[in-house]
This record gives sequence, C-alpha cells and structure tokens, in this order.
Amino acid sequence: MLVRDIYSSKAAAGQPVISFEFFPPKTAEGDRSLLEKTLPALLRTRPDYCSVTYGAGGSTRDKTLMIVDRIQHEHNLTAVAHLTCVCATKEQIRELLVQIRSLGVRNVLALRGDPPGGGEFPFTAGGFEFSSQLVEFIRQQGDLSIGVAGFPEGHIACKEGKHADWQHLREKIEAGADFVITQLFFDNADFYEFRDHMTHRHGIRVPLVPGIIPILSGPQIKRFTALCGSRLPTNLAAKLDELGDNDATVAEFGVEYATKQCEDLLKSGAPGIHFYTLNKAASTVRILENLGLV
Repeated sequence: MLVRDIYSSKAAAGQPVISFEFFPPKTAEGDRSLLEKTLPALLRTRPDYCSVTYGAGGSTRDKTLMIVDRIQHEHNLTAVAHLTCVCATKEQIRELLVQIRSLGVRNVLALRGDPPGGGEFPFTAGGFEFSSQLVEFIRQQGDLSIGVAGFPEGHIACKEGKHADWQHLREKIEAGADFVITQLFFDNADFYEFRDHMTHRHGIRVPLVPGIIPILSGPQIKRFTALCGSRLPTNLAAKLDELGDNDATVAEFGVEYATKQCEDLLKSGAPGIHFYTLNKAASTVRILENLGLV
C-alpha cells in the first residue's frame, strides 16, 4: 500500500498507525537475526508498515533494498526505503528509483542525509543540495508515496534555529511530501509546539508522526542524543544517571517512559507512532502491549 493511503484509512477508522524503523545490519548473521527473529516477533503486533535506513553516503544502498524487498515479499509488510541526496547525482537517483519500483516498492523516505565520516554536507555536482529538491524530483518520477523527516527541536545543522528548520519542512511538504516522521524526542511538549506551529501557522495537513525510541542503555541514548541534537530532559537524565550501567533495569524503565509518552501522544491526536527499534523487538512489543495495541 501507499503509506499516505494507510494514514488516510486509519484516520477514517479512528485508529493509530503503528510503524517501525530498522537499519541494515553489517553481517549476514545480523540479517538473519533481523529477518528471522526480530521482524517475526514484531509482526505479531500487526504493524502497518516499516522503514529501512540508508547508510551515510548511500553506503548501504544494496543492503537497504534487499531488506525492503524481503520484508515485502516474505513477510507481506509494506516497507519504505530511505533515500538521500549524499554522494548521488540526479541520474543515479533516477536509476535507483527505477530499481526501487522494479522491486514493487512504492514508498520512500526522502532525506538530505549524512556525509560519510560526519562533517559538513558534501554537495555533489549534478545532485541535490536540499531534501526539498529531492522530494520534488521524486514526485516528478511517478506515483510514489514520499515521507520526509521533521525535527521538533530543530535540525542540529540548522544554525538559524528550529523555526527556520520548520520552514524548510514546509518547503519539503509543498514539494510533494505526503507524511512526516519526526526525529526522536523525550519531551512531548516539544512535539506539540512543533505540531501546532506547522498546523496552525503553516496550515500543514499531512500526518506529523512522532518518532519514539525505547531507551535500552543510558550511555547509548546519551550518544544518540548528542549526535542528533535531541534533548534529554533534566529529570530523565537524572534517572538514567541513577540507574547507571544496569542495562536490564534501564530497558525496563525505558519501556515505562516510552509507554507514558505514547499514551499522551495518542490521546492528544497523534496519527500514530513510529518506533526506532534499533533492530530489537522486546521493548517495542512491551510498549504496544501496554498501550493495548497488540
């Protein structure tokens, strides 16, 4: 299905859309674990779709497409292929879109992307500088459902601040994006400010989908938030410091914290929840059970 149609049909039925994100593993063993253990465990929750990330500089292109293809054909779950501007010309992206369609994939997440090794965004001659340009190009290529990323706290690379970043999101939507998945966040107030600004000030009507990550480890989530620019609220950071390196206890707390986040978001009208699973099933399944959504 087209993801935009999934959101429309679920909204009409008054039901939330549940989706998961995976990343391409680095080893064959990791592939088997994802496709033969994690995914079947998550499928028991009856999700609506999943997405598969695209490594820095397109480094996992073939692996991303392999996983998306297997998810759709072996597990009958709608999958979204991530696609970025980094290190790619328009013609290379055109060829990639042909390949994506040949696999029966009808949904993409269009991103500016991360450069290999970090640092500044490297513009590729004959390519795109901004994700809005990528969205417009994809829209011209045919009937795909296009998602984009939104940043409730502003993108870490946008020095002008979050309101400038939200204007860039508006440009992506005007270029043809059908839905928005947000960066992970831990204070729902940040999402509500972002949502209200986009809907009330800019008149945005596409689904703005909160992205939630179940905390599995204190040091790990501190690394993630430092990399992506998300904020750990003071009370949450203090609790993680208190729990220390006991990952089992941290994961249990992470389920509790994310459950409360999701309950509040759904009660406040979020169209669904997109879970950053880190290729793990247990915490996400527990959260959905707590929400009564399994």
